Amino acid sequence: MTMREPRTSPIVPSYGERSLAELSASILASLNGDADGNVLQLPPAPRACLLIVDGLGWELLRAHQAAAPFLSELAFNSTPLTCGFPATTVTSLTSLGTGLPPGQHGMLGYQVAVPGSGRLLNGLRWPDDIDPLAWQPRPTVYQRAAEAGIGAVYVAAGRLRSTGLSRTAFRAPEFRAARSLGALAAETLTALHESERIMVTAYHGQLDEAGHEYGVASRAWAFQLAHTDRLAEQIAGSLPPDTMLYITADHGMVDVAPADRVDFDATPELRDGVALLGGEARARHVYAEPGAARDVLARWREALGDQAWVASREEAVSDGWFGPVDDGMAARIGDVIAAAASGGAVVATSREPNESRLIGMHGSLTAAEQLVPLLAFASR
Repeated sequence: MTMREPRTSPIVPSYGERSLAELSASILASLNGDADGNVLQLPPAPRACLLIVDGLGWELLRAHQAAAPFLSELAFNSTPLTCGFPATTVTSLTSLGTGLPPGQHGMLGYQVAVPGSGRLLNGLRWPDDIDPLAWQPRPTVYQRAAEAGIGAVYVAAGRLRSTGLSRTAFRAPEFRAARSLGALAAETLTALHESERIMVTAYHGQLDEAGHEYGVASRAWAFQLAHTDRLAEQIAGSLPPDTMLYITADHGMVDVAPADRVDFDATPELRDGVALLGGEARARHVYAEPGAARDVLARWREALGDQAWVASREEAVSDGWFGPVDDGMAARIGDVIAAAASGGAVVATSREPNESRLIGMHGSLTAAEQLVPLLAFASR
């Protein structure tokens, strides 16, 4: 079978240069004077705040300047980052939390195989029998901050306090719960004013939720962006002196029309030889039955054609999709990886009914998903 090449090339994340991993590491380096660790050359400051807006892709922000005047003004002279692959929350938040690319921290997608178990680990619905600290043993940026005498606070919705993902990505900082946008701003600013040397991370997830449910072309999403813009402006307007505010996202998002969805559960040629279907609709990890990997790769390439970049595990690793891959992490990657190259997706309506109903989706290597803002504001 011959693969029909996608019309565009994938955006391979700029690991080591301009990815989310370099952002958190550079923020810490700007606080402790580590010039070598400050890859992004951020200005030195005693305090820093990182506001993570889930789902705010660079292209979405540029397309909605009227809804977000404050953020758009900051974006005027800025350059985006790449988030990493897959372009999904569990992977990107762990890259931000550890300062490492996915291949080193091991959070390699929304759903990945637990090697040797015949089952998947869902990074947002953590199983009780897997220790997050064992699954992701690398130290976090916040642990390194504590060793350098820098305070660390993480502000987010209270339900995120003890999740497996929080323990994986945001290990060590003091957690402060915020149930609303106003509380998120207040708790963030209180923490910054309490210390002369501190790193505060604030996470806002409601824009992503609006995109998934209503789509990024909806009025609901645009109105939510306007609330997010006001949140950022309020934080910036009340920062203590000599504080840097950075604003970024974990991924972008695209709307996927019903006609552009391929249903794995209703497509025999995609199911044949597959033991586990992982990842998510626009970034699939496909785990083959023993001895079937080559045939699965060929069938997925033929079935999806120019709708996806379909690669073997070895090809994806060699091409740098996950960055450097540590020993033991490769087994978590699918035998076949399928990343949407256009506006389509591989859903699974029977086994993933909720995920398959989403309007806005993400995960792949397109500009709409990979490029995220790096916005900066300095208080006086």
